[in-house]
Amino acid sequence: MAKAQLLFPPDFLWGTATAAYQVEGNNKNSDWWAWEQGDGRILQNHKSGLASNWWANAEADLDIAAEMGTNAHRLSLEWSRIEPEPSVFNNAALGRYREILQAMHNRGIEPMVTLHHFSNPLWLVEKGDFNSKIVVDYFQRYTAKVVDVLGDLIPKWITINEPMVYVFMRYLAGAFPVGKHSGWQGALGAIPNLLRCHAAAYHAIKEKLPQAQVGIAKNMAVLQARPGSSALSRWWAGRVSWLFNNMWLDSMANGRLYFPIGRRTIPNLAGSYDFIGLNYYTRFYVNFPPFGGLLSDEWEPGAVVSDGNYGEIYPAGLFQMIEALLPYKKPIYITENGVPDSADQLRPSFLMTHLREIWRAISFCYPVMGYYHWSLVDNFEWDRGWTQRFGLIELNPETQERTWRESGRLYADICHSRSLTHRQAEKYAPELLQTIFRGETPD
Repeated sequence: MAKAQLLFPPDFLWGTATAAYQVEGNNKNSDWWAWEQGDGRILQNHKSGLASNWWANAEADLDIAAEMGTNAHRLSLEWSRIEPEPSVFNNAALGRYREILQAMHNRGIEPMVTLHHFSNPLWLVEKGDFNSKIVVDYFQRYTAKVVDVLGDLIPKWITINEPMVYVFMRYLAGAFPVGKHSGWQGALGAIPNLLRCHAAAYHAIKEKLPQAQVGIAKNMAVLQARPGSSALSRWWAGRVSWLFNNMWLDSMANGRLYFPIGRRTIPNLAGSYDFIGLNYYTRFYVNFPPFGGLLSDEWEPGAVVSDGNYGEIYPAGLFQMIEALLPYKKPIYITENGVPDSADQLRPSFLMTHLREIWRAISFCYPVMGYYHWSLVDNFEWDRGWTQRFGLIELNPETQERTWRESGRLYADICHSRSLTHRQAEKYAPELLQTIFRGETPD
């Protein structure tokens, strides 16, 4: 076979991603810290503790990111650190975030900053969290403070991470900290307020920083009926897919709330995004009727499933989700993409096959502008604790020792060369040699 090289554009962003609560450690004013103290809420009763110790030593991992050849990193801010009490802002915390952001610039790494990544201040939960309209004013004020103090260092912003995942896991599944309301009452109350918070944050940023790029990080999954299913099952899977994947984006595009019934206009929402952040991990089959769970945890023969039954590895789905975003006519960043794989046996192939799908999309002139791998270093994975490892860099949470995984070395090779090569496949994922550089798309 001829040696091949799949080149990416010279201005393509090669990045990694982390979230504040998962890496900083000791976020004791967060609802997640209180939640994880209860028995049985986190797998094996794990605790975040120091997490990846970023609050004290983020610069060490940023050195690794620079060595890896990345030129971008997505991180989040912890609201509960910045505003530990209502209307009380912690200047020392804002100063520490400024140090971290400046450290990124010093290493040639462009920040993309997320304002809300699943965790809330305890005081906000006491006031009703996203079920109370008062959250909109609080979120706008928090955003304005961040813009004033840190905005000169932040060219790209994410307002809210994975809003539909947040709603499902917090209000319906009960796997995230539960506020005053749960079930459908909580979910239906939170969705419009999350949209209002997004719109308020967008305009607060653009008012002070009109040149800033502001978007959303939207988790999208391939949700479909099993092969051979009835027309009714296929229709049902399509409705579930729209609700999870497209409803939020349609609301941002035209300013209307579609769910649960009717259409309501949300002021200042229409067009309130400059790009779309796509978080893509997996494909699921949808059960109809949804007795025993909406999503099936049974996979088709031959499916490759990641640690903890997290999901099927399905690279073609990334291309499908990119195509699903084209009607919104905005630049696209892959703001999360990764696999839990503590043995690092699946991740090299995962990286190359998913990046090939991005290369294929770019070859069609689809506006994919960058890739942020989840994650740079092992971190505290919410309700799954330390049982799932997504890092290119392995972390021992007890000793804080870092070890490069082979997938990290592969990603470094990719970032430095800005390409996928036959040589990389030979060294890191030889099982791909017969597929990745041909017209076939590995499933």
